[in-house]
Amino acid sequence: MELLYILLVLLVLTRLGGEIAARLGQPTLVGELVAGIALGLVVAQSSGLFPVLADLPDNEVFLAITDLAIFFLMLFAGIELKPRELAEGSMTAFAVALGGFLVPLVSGFGFAWLFLPDSELKLVQALFVGTALAITAVPVAVKILIDLNQLDTRTGRTIVSAAIFDDVLSLVLLAVLLAVVRTGSFPGLADLLALGARILVFFAITIVLGLYLVPRLRPLLERAWVAEFELSAVLIMALAYAVLAEWLGLHFILGAFMAGLFFNRTTIDESRFEHVKTQVSGINSGFLGPVFFASIGLHLDLIALAQVPLFVVLLVLVAFGGKLLGAGGIAWGLGLGARGATALGIAMSGRGAVELIIADIALRGGVFSAPQPPPPVVENLYSAVVVVAVATTLLTPFLLRRALAGRGDDAPG
Repeated sequence: MELLYILLVLLVLTRLGGEIAARLGQPTLVGELVAGIALGLVVAQSSGLFPVLADLPDNEVFLAITDLAIFFLMLFAGIELKPRELAEGSMTAFAVALGGFLVPLVSGFGFAWLFLPDSELKLVQALFVGTALAITAVPVAVKILIDLNQLDTRTGRTIVSAAIFDDVLSLVLLAVLLAVVRTGSFPGLADLLALGARILVFFAITIVLGLYLVPRLRPLLERAWVAEFELSAVLIMALAYAVLAEWLGLHFILGAFMAGLFFNRTTIDESRFEHVKTQVSGINSGFLGPVFFASIGLHLDLIALAQVPLFVVLLVLVAFGGKLLGAGGIAWGLGLGARGATALGIAMSGRGAVELIIADIALRGGVFSAPQPPPPVVENLYSAVVVVAVATTLLTPFLLRRALAGRGDDAPG
């Protein structure tokens, strides 16, 4: 019953917020985020009146639903995009991802190193900030591009491909951070090579199956008598790929995206494909997507803004600047054009729930426990990173809409 109440409140608020945002000419996720932020502020001030909602960020069932929302967002992104066109720009996307990963990592680490006090955990804390700033939340970028009708454009495809590569690089960095948190030392070369091998195995299996096995299932799908068999088939495939990713120690969003990528017009006929795409889109836009973006807004904590305002503001600027210089600069150098490169750098800036997950891992690992007593900048480091996650996710749609204004669907720049 509690879950039904939670979903009722969130859907009512997010749908209202999304409708208002759409009428103001903004992406719906802006309204959904603002609805989550407003609900979080109300609940924080009146937790006694809303005990169920006050514990929402720690509710395991609700967290599972937000994971499901991320799963469907990535599945739809894969369905919407075309594997051949995505592969054509893969080298450009990888170069963009590398720049958009390394520049924020180095700038975030250096910024934190300047501000943080000396302690036995200073290296870990600085690495945590660098890791948090290096991340791009793929679902956030996907939803923004969907709202702006830019997902299946040259810039959109490059953004999604680069964000996927960025996510893989982030997995490697996250493994390093976890090892440092657990042991206080960096993982060895053998551990990093093992992680790289698992990543290669995952992509090898999913690509081979997607290219050679999935198209052979078309006759089976067309002869099925069960209602909505095609939707069940794509969900089975996506879940299998997601389980494979998790089994190999990767994130399930890679599996959902790859499954959607290879479930296309060669797998089933045009009309059935469009039907499945509409169904997945409906699940995203009408139910799970709004709940997911509201959950990001619910995490906003304004304490850091009050106690270390300069640090927080500068951290947000470093977060945006690192992606603009790293991803956008590389894209501009590779000929995407000034406007397209700027749009790409902005789109890569949204961190969303991925950064919140890393912040939670660091909090549980005791990263903020030194020095004792912790000075304000260390005491509020977790909250500052949460503010960055929400701020970048909230500001990205506004800035991206301006950057993409007047661009054609496949404008080269």
